[in-house]
Amino acid sequence: QVQLVESGGGLVQPGGSLRLSCAASGFSFSRYTMNWYRQAPGSEREFIAGITNFGGNTHLADSVKGRFTISRDNAKNTVYLQMNGLKPEDTAVYYCNAASIGWGQGTQVTVSS
Repeated sequence: QVQLVESGGGLVQPGGSLRLSCAASGFSFSRYTMNWYRQAPGSEREFIAGITNFGGNTHLADSVKGRFTISRDNAKNTVYLQMNGLKPEDTAVYYCNAASIGWGQGTQVTVSS
């Protein structure tokens, strides 16, 4: 049974940092590009970051370049999103994704004073 489980969200002050994790199971993790998306209230789901199966290539949305970093540990079947310099507009539910596998349930990130 395939599963993606996000964790690490929470409430943080502007300028703060969070590290999100997505634990994968039930499929051959190292064969898949992994992605992070987010969805704010009233907005469409937005691509944030992607990383190829062995971590050799990453892509970040312009809105988070210089602030966020995506990484993966294939031995742990886990993909990470390190978020620094958080802004209120980063507030959203963050989702993990693998093509042809599906989505996690998401983790809430709230950036507020």
